[in-house]
Amino acid sequence: MIFSSILLFLGLVVLIFGANFLVEGASALAKKFNVSDLAIGLTIVAFGTSAPELVVNSFASLQDYDDIVFGNVIGSNNFNLFIILGITGLITPLAVQSSTAWREIPLSLLAVVILFMFVNYW
Repeated sequence: MIFSSILLFLGLVVLIFGANFLVEGASALAKKFNVSDLAIGLTIVAFGTSAPELVVNSFASLQDYDDIVFGNVIGSNNFNLFIILGITGLITPLAVQSSTAWREIPLSLLAVVILFMFVNYW
């Protein structure tokens, strides 16, 4: 039990420092090549925050823990959609284009239904 707790703590420390190192290094490299701050924020930082999920899902998939992979993908997307977008909407009003409401949202729901069908082996 103590050994598992130590490994968990060490894993969290390595995760925090590794993600910080990845984001800072990639941001510095992008600045060196005159990449705009918006592009850095939308790509490199987003990848840095998603890299731990990629590692967890890769190991879980290799060890045949499909439920963990599916739950992590759906849970992460729901958290980003409802919590992050919700907090942003509370801070400042969000403008939604009509094409988003009538085209992209139904397609997103269709993708979720198709994913649900694939996961349940229909």
